[in-house]
Parts: sequence; structure tokens; C-alpha cells
Amino acid sequence: MNRFAIGRSWRCGRGMGGGLCLVLWLCCLCRGALTPPSQDWFPKAPALPPAEGDVVRVATVEELIRAVEQATPGQTILVAEGHYLMPRYIEIRADRLTLRGASGRRERVVLDGARSMHGELLGVRSCSDVTIADLTIENIRFNGFKINSDSNVQRLTIRNCIIHNIWQRGVKGVKVPEENRQTIRPKGCRVQYCLFYNDRPKQLSDDPADIAQGNYIAGIDVMYAKDWVISDNVFVGIQGRTFEGRGAIFLWFDAQDCLIERNIIIDCDIGIQLGNAHRADGVERHCVRCAARNNFITRAPEAGIVTTYTKDCRVLHNTIHDPRTPKGRLLRTVFDNDGLIVANNLLSGPATSNESGSQIQFAGNLLWDVSSVFADPAHGDLHLAKPSPEIVDKAAAISEAPDADIDGHKRDARPDIGADELAASR
Repeated sequence: MNRFAIGRSWRCGRGMGGGLCLVLWLCCLCRGALTPPSQDWFPKAPALPPAEGDVVRVATVEELIRAVEQATPGQTILVAEGHYLMPRYIEIRADRLTLRGASGRRERVVLDGARSMHGELLGVRSCSDVTIADLTIENIRFNGFKINSDSNVQRLTIRNCIIHNIWQRGVKGVKVPEENRQTIRPKGCRVQYCLFYNDRPKQLSDDPADIAQGNYIAGIDVMYAKDWVISDNVFVGIQGRTFEGRGAIFLWFDAQDCLIERNIIIDCDIGIQLGNAHRADGVERHCVRCAARNNFITRAPEAGIVTTYTKDCRVLHNTIHDPRTPKGRLLRTVFDNDGLIVANNLLSGPATSNESGSQIQFAGNLLWDVSSVFADPAHGDLHLAKPSPEIVDKAAAISEAPDADIDGHKRDARPDIGADELAASR
């Protein structure tokens, strides 16, 4: 059951000439452990308290499958460190269930779908208040965490997990039927402190059913979400075969009141995607009152942040760095975006693209290659390493500005442009 010596290098690029952007974290000789991308400044999850109440401990694949399928409401399943080669898809159906790695070391509890008979790994159906934490899922053709949101899944938390080499969607929330949609749509869910990464761009052999020539891939893709929080995650190398994949974070089909903040996105085809050109099921707006704020995005060739068919959304205090962007879409607005406010974003590169006919409020954004002021832009660290008079204290006054920065540090009375507040980070 145990994983033996594992040595992995992680690399990415934009094709043959894209160059190596990271070669990190090589050999590790430890029981059941991955060697995922890790930097000191990445968000770190506070430890969960010790499990209490009805606790089930598992240490084999058979015990894990049995525990999940026979779970009762309120149980905690603690999974021992190890490599669990899953033979098939499993599904959580019990309210208030917690499934978590026993040690809290997410890289040492690995659910591996490489030999699964199914294309999905771990699902959630017809239940509320489930928590999945402190473990890794990897190597599955379609969906890693499958939220069967057409069955009334509410207040799901996915926390401090690694999502590795998932070739369609790391987290997928499906369409919700029109009947009872407002009641059963997935509400109050959280994806926090997770790491999404792939070892390489997607290949046709990873997913022969791919409908986009090897570009049908995203990190999080959720439809009809309401009151979600997607925060403090890291996304690295979520790339299609020709670098035309979907968003690392992708919300659409009437997502409402969702917050996307403090995420680190490095070398993904699209950073944050609010909406899509495709509409169906009578949906006029893909995202309503959603906010993307205080995020770092480095090298996203299709778009750093893109908004499409949105209403009353906010794009505030993000830092996007791509000085050699091939399409000039550090920030892209397309089709209708009524009530959109785009303010105080630090756009380090040559161009943005406004293709929307809506009246959009742009305020306090800086468009300029400021590579020299960042701590380590090659590795995605876009913290301000030194003051720049064009950035420091230059944010426009807006009523909905976040009062803290990407690290949770309070902004001062005259905030800086972008996700990082220089004075707060010192």
C-alpha cells in the first residue's frame, strides 16, 4: 500500500519556445508522499482540531471504500498515510461527514485513480455540510471532486487538499435542472487552501473524449453556485494541449454572490473566468454579484481575468503579471457586463482587451510592466519588494475596496494598487 521513493520535477511552458518556468522540488524519500510545488509564501491552512465523536479509522483501500459507502451522518473518517490505488469511483452521501487525512499532511494521503475503472474519483451526492480535508487526489481522466449539484449538495467544504493530474476538472459542479433550481443549487460551499497542479500540459491521450482538441481542462468549474468562497488556493500548470484551456477558476451558469480571493495562479491558460460565451437553459447572465479580489496571476496566455455575460460583478485589487502576453489579455471583458467595476488592479504587461458594449467602471488600474518591483515574478511571487510611486498609495477610492490585502494584512488609509499592500507586508 505504501508509496516508495518518488522523485518528480514540475515544469511548464507555453510550448516549445515557452521556456522552463519552474523546476522544483525534486526527490523525496518518504512514506506515501508527493513532492508538490511549495514556496514559503504560499497560503497555509490552519490545522484542524482533533477529530471527536464517531470516528472511523481506515488504512486500506477496502476499508476506505467501505467507510465512505456505509457512512452515517456526523461521522469522521480518518485516512492513514499511504497510497490508495482506487479501483473505482466512490461517493459521499451522508450529511455532516468529514473525510480527512489522519496526520494532517495532505501530500502523504494519496487517493490515486490511475487504475480506476471510472473517469471520476470522489463524488458528493444529496448531502449537506460535508468536509473533505488534508488529502490528495490524483490521476483521473475526467473529474477529481465531482459535486453532483443536481441532487441538492449544500455547504460542502474542500480544504487543504492537493488536486494533481486531473485531466478535465479538479472540482466540478454540474448543471442544476430548472425544476427546484433555486432550492437545490449548491449554496455556501468553500474551496480553500488547496493546491491544484499538473505535471505537464494536457495531451490527447489523457482524455480521448476531449471536445476541445486537448484543451478541455480547468481547475474549478462550477455551475449555478451561490454564496461560494474560493480562497487561499494555489493553481500551477492547469494547461491545455495548445494552451487554450478554461479557467483555473471558472464560474458560470448564473453563479451568484461568490467570492474569489487570495488565490495564487501560475502558468494556467486562464486565471479567473467569470462567465463564458456559451449560454443555454435560459441563462442570460453567467455571474451576478461575484467578486474577484486580491489574487496573484502570473502568465495566463488566454486571459488573466475574463468577464463574459456578467452583472454587478467586481474585479478589485488583483495583480496580474505577463509582460510577454501573446494576446494582450491581462484583463478581458466580453459581451454584456452591466454594472461591472474594475478597479485598482496592477496589470504588469502590455495590454488589456475590452470587447464589451456595457458601461464598465474602470478606476485606479495601472497598466505597465513593473517586473522590477516584484519579489520573484518568475516563480509567481508578486509581492511588492520595493516601493514604486505609481503603485504605492495610488489606489482609487471605491466603496467596496477590500480592507485587507492578499496576505490578510490590513490596508492603510491610502491603499496601494494591486493585491499586495507594501507597508502591510513589511
